[in-house]
Amino acid sequence: MKRISAAVALTAVGALAISGCAAGNGGDNSSGDDSGLVEGSSITAAWNQAFYSMNGNTSFGNATANNNINYLVLDGFNYYDNTPKLIENKSFGSYEKLSDDPLTIKYTIADGVKWSDGVDVDASDLLLNWAAVSRSLDTPDFDPTQYQDAETGEFTGDLPTDVVYFDSGATPDAGLGLVSQTPEVSEDGKSITLVYDAPYVDWELAFPSPLPAHIIGEKALNLDDAKKAKDAVVSAIQDNDAAALAPISSFWNSGFNFTEMPDDADLVTASGPYMITDFVADQYVTLKANPEYKGDNTPNIEEITIRFIPDPLAAVQALQNGEVDVISPQATADIKTALDAVDGITVKTGLEGTYEHVDLQFDQGKNTQNIFSNAKAREAFLKTIPRQEILDTLIKPISGDDATLRSSQIFVPGAEGYDESVKNNGSDAFAEVDIEGAKALLAESGITDTSVCILYASNNPRRVNEFALIQQSAAQAGFNVTDCGSEKWGGLLGTPGAYDASLFGWQSTSLGVTSSGPTFQTGAINNMNFYSNAELDDLVGQLNVEFDADKQIELQQQMDKILWNDFYGVTIFQFPGVTAFSDRVEGIDPSILAPTIFWNAWDWAVTDSGE
Repeated sequence: MKRISAAVALTAVGALAISGCAAGNGGDNSSGDDSGLVEGSSITAAWNQAFYSMNGNTSFGNATANNNINYLVLDGFNYYDNTPKLIENKSFGSYEKLSDDPLTIKYTIADGVKWSDGVDVDASDLLLNWAAVSRSLDTPDFDPTQYQDAETGEFTGDLPTDVVYFDSGATPDAGLGLVSQTPEVSEDGKSITLVYDAPYVDWELAFPSPLPAHIIGEKALNLDDAKKAKDAVVSAIQDNDAAALAPISSFWNSGFNFTEMPDDADLVTASGPYMITDFVADQYVTLKANPEYKGDNTPNIEEITIRFIPDPLAAVQALQNGEVDVISPQATADIKTALDAVDGITVKTGLEGTYEHVDLQFDQGKNTQNIFSNAKAREAFLKTIPRQEILDTLIKPISGDDATLRSSQIFVPGAEGYDESVKNNGSDAFAEVDIEGAKALLAESGITDTSVCILYASNNPRRVNEFALIQQSAAQAGFNVTDCGSEKWGGLLGTPGAYDASLFGWQSTSLGVTSSGPTFQTGAINNMNFYSNAELDDLVGQLNVEFDADKQIELQQQMDKILWNDFYGVTIFQFPGVTAFSDRVEGIDPSILAPTIFWNAWDWAVTDSGE
């Protein structure tokens, strides 16, 4: 028998991660059950992109494909359930606001929390997390590009011995970037206290899951003792010792990047419910219950294997054949039809926290004239993007009347402020294709090299179809749209000279009102297209410290209008979501926010009929 359920409408807006695909929404299941770990139990899930970094806080590693897994292997102070509601994870640690002026937050690790190698999680991990994510100790005005792979942006070599550079994309007016002074470490070594330079509205979301300071200290400083490594990391930070911080930052940037099981098992040291125990390049990663984990989210299933299946139809076939138990493929009409023919599964559908969009490279594009540094050329190209045709052809067969254009860079359809913003942001100029208007603007631009190379996931059928529709439409206005599609598209985002426009999805990871800053602010971690507008930067700074909900909406609406007036790019649609799982597994209850299906993987269980 097959069961089908529909999800509630999406009304949330949140921080963003690069997405290949995501899942729908379901009911609340925020507390773990009491059945406990079943030895020998295992299931297999599928995802559309391979894992490649255990550090999702770098500009290179910040991708859904990584953070789905990092969420399960690196514990933290809070997480979202699928209501969605922010849950404080007190079994890992607690946080307390000690003061509003100045904003002062104390983070404390709970008793008995250990890394998978038996070493205590403590203030050294938290202090290193601050140093990396705040970038307060970075060497000023350092340009890291010569130390990064020209195609992917991955750091490929050690930094100079006197240069400190953490690749976290932090800015000084948001998140931990506002904590410029070194936090105080408690006498018992379990707490740190952060003092903000200014109020920050989303302070609860500012402190991500830490990486193991003792592993980083051992590898970066050539030490072979965990305590010595911890002490060395703490001293380097407290003394602002550039000679020690340089190799520490280098290792933090690239030491946890791997595309298969590393020879050095220290690199998969985990603090969460699961740990990586096997990883075959481009095939699968296996997670096993972490024996040192003593938190509240103790898993039921001993082993979860995540297979990488880029083709959605292949994922459905694998589910039908019993090769995988859970899939969350990018929804297409063919997927819907294929799932209708499969028995013994449950299908959940609904809108996702991911939206499709096209961004233009304002600088350092592939085109010989850097075509999209020209505002008229940007406007002309956006007028050719067949948003409605894409929606009608690729999304309506899945979502029916629920399929609607998304016409805001900031607000999710249905969210408070969305309708008013759309009325005033200028997006109506791009609601329909305007070939004649595009021709006139392109002629006025003076651009002679009209080539536009678009980066997208070449192994994603829906994106292939979208590219073809855009290519055909833009050609009518005189643009020569060429194919920069790649299976490694995620690593290529932001690479100078690699492409002129990009087609991909942003996935919401939180309900934070400051989520837009990392994408649109000058030089921020998600700003992949070299966009810069001083007025918008100022509005982001205001939003970061604004606690009044009405004023937050007003600031976001101003930002939305600036982005459309700058011809930043176009939003197209909110993702239709589909999650399907076999009857041998239960507890699958997706969230609209990342990590979607994996948010409660510790609650998953093998049914009696499947054992």
